[in-house]
Amino acid sequence: MVSSELSDETDRTDERQSARRRAPSMVDVAKIAGVSAQTVSRVANGRANVDQDTRSKVLKAMGVVGYQPNGAARALATGRFGALGVISFSVARIGDARTIEAIAVSARSAGYSINLVTLERPTAGGITAAIANLAGQNVDGLVIIQAEILDVPSLVIAPNLPVVVTDTYPSSHPDYPIVDTDQEGGVRRAVEYLLAMGHRTVWHLAGPTTSSAAQERLRAWERVLDKAGAERRPVHRGDWTAASGYRIGQLLATVPRSELTALFCANDQMALGVMRAFHERGIRIPEDVSIVGFDDIDEAEYVWPPLTTIRQRFEELGALCVQTLLEQIEAGVRAVNQVRVVPVDLVVRDSSAAPSHP
Repeated sequence: MVSSELSDETDRTDERQSARRRAPSMVDVAKIAGVSAQTVSRVANGRANVDQDTRSKVLKAMGVVGYQPNGAARALATGRFGALGVISFSVARIGDARTIEAIAVSARSAGYSINLVTLERPTAGGITAAIANLAGQNVDGLVIIQAEILDVPSLVIAPNLPVVVTDTYPSSHPDYPIVDTDQEGGVRRAVEYLLAMGHRTVWHLAGPTTSSAAQERLRAWERVLDKAGAERRPVHRGDWTAASGYRIGQLLATVPRSELTALFCANDQMALGVMRAFHERGIRIPEDVSIVGFDDIDEAEYVWPPLTTIRQRFEELGALCVQTLLEQIEAGVRAVNQVRVVPVDLVVRDSSAAPSHP
């Protein structure tokens, strides 16, 4: 038995050494991975019909023998280039950055690289130019991370290019498949949670008017309060940054404590800014004001008190964007009227509690 195992290992070593003396081939990869050359071809060509464990073994074997798929040959044979384009309006915002990272990880697992283009302003003309730029880089599909409102239907996109749009209104762009976080469900869970603890109403620190996510969260906040018969208080708007949250927190600190006992912030960064402003004014969290954020950034667990928030599943969001593209690439047809929603989680920490003065 031991002799047989040693013989098998010797054979694999000989195969590796033989592969290194010449240009490695799919056959070399197949022998080391223990799969067929056809399976190696499917992985090399970025096809979706390979399970994750097998894909990982093939990619590892490619690294062992130093096999590099010939992009030009693959494009001629399959019409694919092994790259996905990503357009985003900011990599400074944590949500966008984590979505891009998740897309890159999922694309790499599927045998694709990503080409990223960022824009300063979310205009249809700017995106059309970015799409033309990416088309020149030979991409097989396109993800538009639509953090800001824009007129997607007016975009000039090649009819045969698979597209998926994320971070947008679920019903606004039927011509393109949409993958988005459950914005309404997240807000509903946050606001209903605060109302259930006895707060008479919940104030809202919203994101900018140019943001699809901010607008959807604002509308959801309004719907929950209206359904509960709770009074809507004045909405304040930030720009997603902690600095804007701090500035607005200074204003909210002047509101009588009996009027403001609970605050829902459209993202965690603004919530952190509010918390600092309240601390400086001697406003206790959660004894005087309960605060809930949205995102569950890494810092949310480590501020004082730890922030109650809505956790977005960024990894799942990015994976679903890639999956939606790969399905279109495999089918050779662009999907329409397709909306996929990623669930969220309410993470309860110490920044929220029942009001001390009902």
